[in-house]
Amino acid sequence: MTMSSDTAIYEQVESSLDTIRPYLKADGGDIEIVEITEDLVVRVRLLGACESCPMSFMTMKAGVEESIRSAIPQIKGIETVSAVS
Repeated sequence: MTMSSDTAIYEQVESSLDTIRPYLKADGGDIEIVEITEDLVVRVRLLGACESCPMSFMTMKAGVEESIRSAIPQIKGIETVSAVS
């Protein structure tokens, strides 16, 4: 991938996350992109209340993954990265 295509994909992912951010923020949380790998796997981190929410798995499956996959079909996968390393 070229730098411009990396930037374009990053911006597309960020834009797709912006569609669900208001819902996350309403519950005291947020989400950030940690990285997008060479093989187009998006790694995200849930922030704030979303980190420890028992519904975070459903948020990832129904909200985040659906939003990213529908906006950028070439993405191969979406993974959650823990805030604690």
